[in-house]
Amino acid sequence: MDYKKAGVDIEAGYKSVELMKNYVKDTFRPEVLGGIGGFSGAFSLEKIKSMEKPVLLSGTDGVGTKIKLAFLLDKHDTVGIDCVAMCVNDVACAGGEPLFFLDYIACGKNYPEKIAAIVKGVAEGCKQSGAALVGGETAEHPGLMPEEEYDLAGFAVGLADEKDLITGKDIADGDVLIGLASSGLHSNGFSLVRKVFPMEKDALNTYHEELGATLGETLLTPTRIYVKALKSIKDAGVKVKGCSHITGGGFYENVPRMLPEGKHAVIEKKSYPVPPIFSLLAEKGNIEEKMMYNTYNMGLGMVLAVAPEDAEGAMDAAKAAGDVPYIVGHIENREKGVTLC
Repeated sequence: MDYKKAGVDIEAGYKSVELMKNYVKDTFRPEVLGGIGGFSGAFSLEKIKSMEKPVLLSGTDGVGTKIKLAFLLDKHDTVGIDCVAMCVNDVACAGGEPLFFLDYIACGKNYPEKIAAIVKGVAEGCKQSGAALVGGETAEHPGLMPEEEYDLAGFAVGLADEKDLITGKDIADGDVLIGLASSGLHSNGFSLVRKVFPMEKDALNTYHEELGATLGETLLTPTRIYVKALKSIKDAGVKVKGCSHITGGGFYENVPRMLPEGKHAVIEKKSYPVPPIFSLLAEKGNIEEKMMYNTYNMGLGMVLAVAPEDAEGAMDAAKAAGDVPYIVGHIENREKGVTLC
């Protein structure tokens, strides 16, 4: 008896590392110290010397049950983007610059090409956010997970000067709410999605005219990363007073998280276009509108609060970064919460 006969293939692990090395190297920033394969990732914090009060920020998340679609369609090079996005968007939402990222892949059996495809997506997400992929772990779990399945999670560490943190404390009556368009469902609510749509290859590979793609392609569209948009807005001299990353819990849970007591967000549902996948999901699943807004991003991945005089500058800066912004509402003096009208 040996480790391979017990279900863990060390040689496959070595091959996975070799296949992913180039993807990882492409994400390195000048602050990365050392190479690939060490016991820890080293990252220089020399730049904190230029800050008055440097603050480290962190975010951790996974892809959730969206990963089931990757299994069904045997497409593994996009879920890594989702994993990075869910972490770095949270860091950027607080005013931080993502510095580095680490991933964790747990699998029933290590198929090196599949693991490399997953890490290719992770690396792409890191490049989109400017974060270095400084390490990770691939753990083979025979007997605990089916051989064809895996789970993917990770965490990001970012940096900000304390004066640049986005806390929401200065949000005022009359402030403007700007929404940044999402790329689709992102990585939330897929337990419900999998109940509504048949999780079969034929159904997922069916082309839908209203989607302009197959159902599977639409559902697997990676989460939009907003790091560059928020940096562009900051560099334009605009102060973002509050920022909400619209993830699980939709608008009703996430928008109030950026508000101080006594401030209420009013969002106009017709102020921006809702992507057709949400209408199709609601129709096929007979899902009430409030539940949709309480579960999904409904076309807005981030909601920002800025002073009225800064709205135009924020919109221009977001567009310059390649994002699509909309003025979607405003802030009022009343009980903390959100109204969708």
